[in-house]
Amino acid sequence: MSNTLLVVDDEEINRSLIGEYLEDAGYDLVYAVDGVDAWEQIDARPDAFDAVLLDRMMPRMNGIELLVRIKQDARVAPIPVILQTAASSTEQVAEGMRLGAYYYLTKPYGRQALSVVVATALADSRTQKALREGLERTQRVLHLMAEARFHFRTLAEGRALAAELATRSATPSVVVIGLSELMINAVEHGCLGVGYDDKSRLMAAGNWQAEIDHRLVAPEYADRQVSVECDFRQGNAEIVIRDPGQGFKWDEYLDMRPERAYDQHGRGIAIARQLSFSSLEYLGNGNTVRVRFPLA
Repeated sequence: MSNTLLVVDDEEINRSLIGEYLEDAGYDLVYAVDGVDAWEQIDARPDAFDAVLLDRMMPRMNGIELLVRIKQDARVAPIPVILQTAASSTEQVAEGMRLGAYYYLTKPYGRQALSVVVATALADSRTQKALREGLERTQRVLHLMAEARFHFRTLAEGRALAAELATRSATPSVVVIGLSELMINAVEHGCLGVGYDDKSRLMAAGNWQAEIDHRLVAPEYADRQVSVECDFRQGNAEIVIRDPGQGFKWDEYLDMRPERAYDQHGRGIAIARQLSFSSLEYLGNGNTVRVRFPLA
């Protein structure tokens, strides 16, 4: 099944160029001439689009205004929005990232750059969608617990636990995304020692999953696991995720930063903090994170 992209740009030549760049990738492309046109299409069919490729500077409703509207609407907030614009100052990039843009493409850009960004955004979106759909199949047994403790060591186990814990939430479809991001981070960095630069290099070479699989069976990582402590009382959940790693500079990842606007990863913690929880707090050196969210 093909993915549907909404391309929003007031310049016909830009819409045509994007169509030419992506025509061989098998996407279904839908076009809008400005933010008002785009929002009318999104509002009418909130399940229709898998990603939005959005120009920043447009009449009637500009790209930033449309980005804010998308991210404030629970029906469509998870859709990745890729800003593409000539407005590339540090302040402008920072604003777009802070408001929830998945990526920031600076004009002029080439076919390869656009193709990689769109493919990466859609892959992340599919993963998040699978997590949300998995909630519907999860057995709701945790509602009987006042507190619990879990241990896991693989990405699959972390995602499964995230789905289970999210069922206690008043907004499970967004909480599951944040929990999953934090648990993946605990496995990658805490248990398996894959740093930020390592992941960038591995993803660029297409070797990330292979390296994760290799380290999971390597003797030096065999005994490492993530612990999760849960407290469900007084209308709120408190989840503490602790990994055996040496921590990291967590304060650099709480917000979308312009210096990482062009990286293929590094958004998970900021997304979790921005969308999923009423509070997110790292403790000590960063190998422990505590989050809270309202119970259903």
